[in-house]
Amino acid sequence: MDAEEAPTFSAYPFTLGIASGDPLPDGVVLWTRLAPDPLAEDGSGGMEKRYVSVQWEVAEDEKFKKIVRRGTEVAAPELGHSVHAEVYGLKSGREYYYRFIAGNEISPVGRTKTAPDYDDHVKSLSFAIASCQSWAGGRYAAYNNMVKEDLDFVLHLGDYTYESRDMETLVDFRNNHAKYKTSPDLQAAHAKFPFIVTFDDHEIENNWANDTSQPDNEESNERERFLKLLAAAFQVYYEHLPLRRRSKPQGSDMLLYRKFTFGDLAEFSVMDTRQYRDDQVGEGFPGGPVSPEASDPSRTMMGSEQGQWVIKNLLRSRAKWNVLAQQTMMAQYDYDTGEGLSVNHDQWDGYTADRDRLLTFIKERRPSNPIVLSGDWHSSFVNDVKKDFNNPISETLTTEFVGTSISSGCGWKDAVEAALSVNPHVKFFNGDYRGYVVCNVTHKSWQSDFRVVTSASDPNADASTLTSFTVNNGKYDCYICPKDQILPYRTTTRDGYRQYA
Repeated sequence: MDAEEAPTFSAYPFTLGIASGDPLPDGVVLWTRLAPDPLAEDGSGGMEKRYVSVQWEVAEDEKFKKIVRRGTEVAAPELGHSVHAEVYGLKSGREYYYRFIAGNEISPVGRTKTAPDYDDHVKSLSFAIASCQSWAGGRYAAYNNMVKEDLDFVLHLGDYTYESRDMETLVDFRNNHAKYKTSPDLQAAHAKFPFIVTFDDHEIENNWANDTSQPDNEESNERERFLKLLAAAFQVYYEHLPLRRRSKPQGSDMLLYRKFTFGDLAEFSVMDTRQYRDDQVGEGFPGGPVSPEASDPSRTMMGSEQGQWVIKNLLRSRAKWNVLAQQTMMAQYDYDTGEGLSVNHDQWDGYTADRDRLLTFIKERRPSNPIVLSGDWHSSFVNDVKKDFNNPISETLTTEFVGTSISSGCGWKDAVEAALSVNPHVKFFNGDYRGYVVCNVTHKSWQSDFRVVTSASDPNADASTLTSFTVNNGKYDCYICPKDQILPYRTTTRDGYRQYA
């Protein structure tokens, strides 16, 4: 494979920006994609079918006077001329700057940060949770505000893009991702912080499960169609995000669950709850009568191998805080205000045996300070995760923070609000506002600030703190910050509506 050492382009090739991700103590992965015509109808990004050499540089300073690592990658047409440079040999817990060079063209400069050494005593960590960023015409108020925060990284929990029902091919998915990547706000966030990402459903198809398409057509030709769709969507997801080669898909299989350790302070098990799950059971949206199959012990959300991996991580961790970063809400939510039970079967309520196995382990083995981080539901929740959700005095085993969406609306918020009275383990809910969550972690406490904007697509809309919850080291219950620390929003808690002045 001969790659052009001095390529020329029809236009500036770095139109989709740059990114870094998957921070380790000695390095990160750097990403870009050459696309002088990013939305070209044939999905080529305006590139000919040729191999192109792309240089990368990592420096300690923004002006690149002290370059510490450099190398060359080949941008190949079969991967959309994307570049994934895995950089090693960096110092731990350090800020670096990076850029790409192709021919005479130089990319924008990005900032990244390595993780601390595994044995380091880390005093604090600050990161943001993002999810569910339906296309907002190119502007994202949440990201425009996020870049002003002082963060170590961003954790993206899925729905990075949204599909349409006619998307089937590599070209379809490639141009959809490219459209999202043209957003100046999204590009700015990637250039400012390393991202740790995992997908949910809309990067592929709404509510997909394992190798099963949403229509649940069991005919062989339908399954073949969906496996081809999966392979295309997985490849394009890899092409457009800062993922290591270990996550490069093999057809309709993609290894996405992985672990990140930040010294002795926090360990993150980043999960994939789509690719290994059984198909959903039960009907109804946002909830429907609970299906007897939901509690079938043979049904799984994580798959046996990933489930054992999560348990092993919790068992062996020496970190103060142990995070399960995943997609859909783990806590039960009952939409039936009467005697029945109505749940959303796409969430963990549709896979209660898997949830029970995980919570039983936490109850019996007591890993240090487990925290659950979730996305998907386009709204803000703070939940006590109970051993028995139907018993209000059941022990709380962990706290779950569900981050609101970057831009996707919550059309079912009224249904959630109507059922709050029968879900006392929900300490906070708000479905009105879009934004992100900033988590500030020390050895003494974990604080989650729900940062929201008044308009999802107006980049001039400033973010403010809707509410803030804290979990103290060694405690399983969280508490809300004092009233005078919360901005004047009409918010919904377990006590109903409160007006904070």
